[in-house]
Amino acid sequence: MDVKNFRKAGHFPSLLSAFLYFDVSFMIWVLCGALSLYITKDFGLTDAQKATMVAIPILGGSFFRIPMGILADRIGCRKAGIIGMLISIIPLLWAWLGGTNLNHIQAIGFLLGMAGASFAVSLSLASRWYPPQYQGLAMGIAGAGNSGTALATFFGPKLAEVYGWHNVFGLAIIPLVLVLIAFTIMAKDALNAPAPKTLKDYLSVFKFADTWWFSIFYSITFGGFVGFASYFSIFFYDVYGDATVTGGITKVQVGYLVTVTVIAGSFFRPIGGWIADRIGGMRFLLMLFSVVTLSAFAISSMPSSFLVMLLFTSIMMACLGMGNGSIFQIVPQRFSKEIGVVTGIVGAAGGLGGFLLPKYILGPLKQATGTHVTGFLVVGCILLVTTVTFYAVTRSWKKSWATSQSGVNF
Repeated sequence: MDVKNFRKAGHFPSLLSAFLYFDVSFMIWVLCGALSLYITKDFGLTDAQKATMVAIPILGGSFFRIPMGILADRIGCRKAGIIGMLISIIPLLWAWLGGTNLNHIQAIGFLLGMAGASFAVSLSLASRWYPPQYQGLAMGIAGAGNSGTALATFFGPKLAEVYGWHNVFGLAIIPLVLVLIAFTIMAKDALNAPAPKTLKDYLSVFKFADTWWFSIFYSITFGGFVGFASYFSIFFYDVYGDATVTGGITKVQVGYLVTVTVIAGSFFRPIGGWIADRIGGMRFLLMLFSVVTLSAFAISSMPSSFLVMLLFTSIMMACLGMGNGSIFQIVPQRFSKEIGVVTGIVGAAGGLGGFLLPKYILGPLKQATGTHVTGFLVVGCILLVTTVTFYAVTRSWKKSWATSQSGVNF
């Protein structure tokens, strides 16, 4: 691909703004998961309560994504992004200056979902500036802002060790304000943005089966990425931590391991979009779902070496990241005029998947069985069913709207 032509095809400052907004928002969104080992120590939580605590911010993100997607279509992505960042400051202030009991933390986590809702705005901002042949790469670059998770998992535990977890939330306000200033200066709404519609028109996309299918598949790829990213700190420390194994890894080292897996998922997201542009998003997604399924079963074997486990989890997260990029190579082709609200809906489903994964699968099964093996076996079975279903659904897509005459690789 010619990089020069790509930059000329759209508005690079807006694409960069979309990435920065998504990046800092994602960092804030997953702070409860990144700091979970410190927060749970203060409140003495059970396995199920730990999983719920890290899942609630994801649920909040799922809840706020649809209204933020509609807002982006109604008033423009630039204004919606500014509003989203201003509101995100509120839970950070609360966590910094308060957050003295579990109920507070859960409420703060839910409000942090506003940062997770940045997805619906940033991807719409990026998508509207680029033509179909560059959708995979543009959406992948903007979506690579989920690398903000790596910032949270890498710096969060170390800062919490030194300054306490409350102060980490306060420190997070600094980069958020800096990005808010940069976004306000650089971001620009595309001239071809569709005219605002009524709420009924926006919600009419629910009548299309493809809206639901995209939502299901994204709940697996993005839900898996954000769910595991939030839960892996608890998982790695349970299995390989110094509280479980003599000479095991510390809480700060756990943060470094989780960062590796998150970087794998974030770095490969734009690569996934780029590959999808070249060989077809549907074909590539089928391969990715297959590898993720095998990875889940490999993780369930619980290797004694945390380095082997790191390899398995990193492969899975890389494929989930590429899957996120691949899905959003396809979505704009099917819903070009409703990209804002559909991005919000599909993104909400992704967030919901990320909530359900730790809350109703990993956490409860660990508490019930005393091991993480069962949880990953169940995840592997769900992924296997998803892979077969995806193959069947895409065959019908290729006979209807995803045709070769469109000029887009599917």
